Amino acid sequence: MNKYKLFFTCAASLLLMSSCYDLDRYPEDQLSAGTFFQTQDHADQAMMGVYSQMTHNDVFGRQFGFDCLGGVGAGYDAPSYPNIGRGTYTTTEGAVGDKFKQLYEGVTRANIVLQNVDQCDMSDELKTRYKSEARFMRALYYFTLLDFWGGVPIYDETTIVAEDFSNMLKPRSSAEEVRTFIIKDLDEAIAHLPADWDESNKGRATSGAAMALKGKVLLYNKQYQEAATCFENVINSGKYALYSDYENLFKPGGDESSEMIFAIQNIGGVGTDFGMPMTFYMGSRASYGSCWNNVMASIDFVDSYECKNGEPFDWNDYFEGYNENIDIRKEVLYAKLDNSKKVVTYPASREKLLEMYENRDPRMKASIILPYTHYAGWVKNAPKDTEFILLEKQGDAHENNGFIRVNQNYQLYLWRKFVAEGNMDGAINNRADTPINFPIIRLADVYLMLAECYNQMENGDQEKAVYYINKVRNRASVNMPEINNGDSWMEARTKEEVFARIRHERAVELAAEGWSFSDMRRWGLLEEVAGPVKDIVNKKLYDRVVNERDYLWPIPQDEIDKNPNLRPNNPGW
Repeated sequence: MNKYKLFFTCAASLLLMSSCYDLDRYPEDQLSAGTFFQTQDHADQAMMGVYSQMTHNDVFGRQFGFDCLGGVGAGYDAPSYPNIGRGTYTTTEGAVGDKFKQLYEGVTRANIVLQNVDQCDMSDELKTRYKSEARFMRALYYFTLLDFWGGVPIYDETTIVAEDFSNMLKPRSSAEEVRTFIIKDLDEAIAHLPADWDESNKGRATSGAAMALKGKVLLYNKQYQEAATCFENVINSGKYALYSDYENLFKPGGDESSEMIFAIQNIGGVGTDFGMPMTFYMGSRASYGSCWNNVMASIDFVDSYECKNGEPFDWNDYFEGYNENIDIRKEVLYAKLDNSKKVVTYPASREKLLEMYENRDPRMKASIILPYTHYAGWVKNAPKDTEFILLEKQGDAHENNGFIRVNQNYQLYLWRKFVAEGNMDGAINNRADTPINFPIIRLADVYLMLAECYNQMENGDQEKAVYYINKVRNRASVNMPEINNGDSWMEARTKEEVFARIRHERAVELAAEGWSFSDMRRWGLLEEVAGPVKDIVNKKLYDRVVNERDYLWPIPQDEIDKNPNLRPNNPGW
């Protein structure tokens, strides 16, 4: 969508919006929908309000943090969902309640467009298009509710918040009823949305985005044949292509490429800050605005990146005894500082470490800031080249001296992906508004979901599944060896072997995009991420706790207090 239009018109549309879950009563002093909706410009403003809800922290604004619950990430504080990760959350957990409320806020905004767009002075064709956009967005919000909570109440455009606010006491619909509702919305969107938009409206929902989301909804319900048909339609449309440069796919330019089937549009700059806090929570003190690195990459995940020839990586292949002996790990990894806090001694293994990084899947160094590699920082309002060194006391590595200081004395890998470098040539003005578009669905994801469909079908076609996995691995800047290329370690013929490849490829390809938590839940594998979360030298930081109840979050207690018809709660709650 026109990014600037999105930012400047949100305020007007927000006057019309009121969550049906987070206010005690409807605010009667705000502009009414009946007064507001008169022109196409008004329809645009309201529609942009529907899109803008995606950037809310509790909708998709901190989507990257869910990797801390899915085994790809690790961290502390709100963006990493620490209470959930440590198993201490209850039905009153703020992160749970806020996500529930804000997703329904998105539903409400979509419903207001559907209720009122016919009043606008424009063609019937345009009215149908706006309605289809609203249905797509409503489907996206409801699919997220379904994913996290299962069956939830369905409020469609027949619910007028201004009139019905005090009586919105519907019981939970079944998961199947919610899914049917979502599919109906997406079918309408597929039928009436354009295949693409002009440049000024780039980023708005398309028929391809609706088809891809429908496939994802069906895949999550294990309707593999139907989902495969959707994904095939997206691919065969010819509208999408893998971007050649994986690293730059997540920077301005690449983030607007034809790989992005649907992405949140983020902008920055003085007076136009409207984005997501990737840099704020994934960056370090050396990043623009001095950031917090609440969300980092887990050690097990980084070690899962393959060697360049496709073989599994093993530290002991490079440093004998590394896996077994913490003293050897410290000797390999730790530098020493002098009294002026500058490096007096690098580890003797430094060059061998850098050589080892070069001999890995290229997506690793594109996604992760690795020890003794450099990062283009921004310190004291000026560019500064910084290096990620490891120390016995990590807090001594100060950005003023050209190092990356990791908060809480943590020794975890930091994200490079989605994190601003320097000041992005003036594009970033606020650490909480990173001007990089964030993908909701992109073509590589569709390839891997289609591979999963082929592999899981009753009469599975592992050969087709491998073909689409290899398309992702064959990206020009990645160029990893193909599965079943003749090397023994690349063999994957059975359903189980191919699934293991899909699981790995989704982790490394979609790292920091936050989908691993949903993947592990829908696969029934969430328990596998339980256990100690360790740092680079294998020191335990905290325990990742998983219980059977964690497959669905609880309906928030304050919602049940307001609407007892939401009982019973999800299993275990």
